[in-house]
Amino acid sequence: MTIPTSLTIHEAHRLLAKKELSSTELTRAYLSRIESVEPKVRALMTVTSELAMKQAAAADKRIADGDIKPLTGVPGVIKDVLCTRDARTTCSSKMLENFVPPYDAAIVEKLYADGMVLLGKTNLDEFAMGSSTENSAYFRTHNPWDLQRVPGGSSGGSAAAVAAGESVFALGSDTGGSIRQPASFCSIVGVKPTYGRVSRYGLISYASSLDQIGPMTQDVEDAAIVLNAISGHDERDSTSMPNPVPDYTRVLGRDLRGMKLGIPKEYFVDGMQPEVDTAIKTAIKKLEELGANIDWNVSLPSTPHALAVYYIIAPSEASANLARYDGVRYGFSCQDAAGMWDALEKTRQFGFGPEVKRRIMLGTYALSAGYYDAYYLKAQKVRTLIRREFDAAFEKYDALITPTSPTVPFKAGEKSDDLMAMYLSDVCTMPVNIAGVPAISIPAGFGGSLPIGMQIIGKNFAEETLLRIAHAYEQATEWHKQKPEI
Repeated sequence: MTIPTSLTIHEAHRLLAKKELSSTELTRAYLSRIESVEPKVRALMTVTSELAMKQAAAADKRIADGDIKPLTGVPGVIKDVLCTRDARTTCSSKMLENFVPPYDAAIVEKLYADGMVLLGKTNLDEFAMGSSTENSAYFRTHNPWDLQRVPGGSSGGSAAAVAAGESVFALGSDTGGSIRQPASFCSIVGVKPTYGRVSRYGLISYASSLDQIGPMTQDVEDAAIVLNAISGHDERDSTSMPNPVPDYTRVLGRDLRGMKLGIPKEYFVDGMQPEVDTAIKTAIKKLEELGANIDWNVSLPSTPHALAVYYIIAPSEASANLARYDGVRYGFSCQDAAGMWDALEKTRQFGFGPEVKRRIMLGTYALSAGYYDAYYLKAQKVRTLIRREFDAAFEKYDALITPTSPTVPFKAGEKSDDLMAMYLSDVCTMPVNIAGVPAISIPAGFGGSLPIGMQIIGKNFAEETLLRIAHAYEQATEWHKQKPEI
């Protein structure tokens, strides 16, 4: 029989549980799909065919023994910024081209324990620094909806793989919108959990106080399933919170009656494309029809400063995190050097790409003597204001509704020479990371044939509320059912 490569996790699980399909058959079908479309999409840094078939066989034995969980035997992909002992982890950088970690990231351990099948590691902007997946040291990823356009970034490879049917689901990391913005650009679901909800152990850090790992899926139910699997306390991560983890799937199917949703005006920014404005306002009206109470008069006045805050804090933390790449301990090492300092300089000169170098320089400058108080310290103070404004808003509202991105996917190369325009791609998502609160992006329409995403923001550890709202909207619309023709 022909096995479709458009199955959701819950659809695949149902077939596997009934033994109407084996994990080996399912995995083989997705590997065949990868072979077919990957030359066009370029979503994957590494395809782990041999490992996948081995894991699929183990999953089939597990299912035969009656031990099956929602992800058992289900093929997925992981952003190549998460450590895997059985596959190289490159961060899409020459610096780590042949690096194979000696351990698995915490969430990889969790997924393997549930029986997930790993199809491969996905392409990204080098060290997760970018908004288009054009900053990979190896190749750019193409948007399955229009191959001339970007899939967003930095988790563009993960988003493109799910949208193109190369994987049932994916994991990404989100520092300033890197799950949600590509989810919007590729018309899939992307969740940035509360900071501390998911362990960062084994995530190669960009900006430690902003990074968070989350699911990228075809629908909201799948997002809830993956979030169930990866959430929870981890003693190896000092920022991991011990809060109990609910079953996120239990809230799905509930209506929105009585819920209060705020619409912060600062997120409808100057320069937002008209089709995005129209689609999001239409989506908000649908939420109102579903029973939610909508307040359009919400203000988060510090929001316009979020971009500046982000581009001080994130590069500052990156300059510290990337100092470990010195050509001595692991990774790329320049051998053609006159001495230690020359080797260090040349290793970083040839091992890092231009965007990574740019952010390291920005961060080092902001942390340097004489500028720390003027830039980094001030940015942290504004960060506190942004967090307090979110806290105040969530005393009145169950969630906030905004666009995920002010634009539809842009053409490759269109913003490469205009860094400010590129950085503005994440203007609607960055405040969420600065405050540490959770958010989800879901498909909310199209501008012509190009996807548009709606963002739902909630208070700390309120992922259940976000999934409930997102699922209610999803079930009342058809956007998530549309797939690119590739």
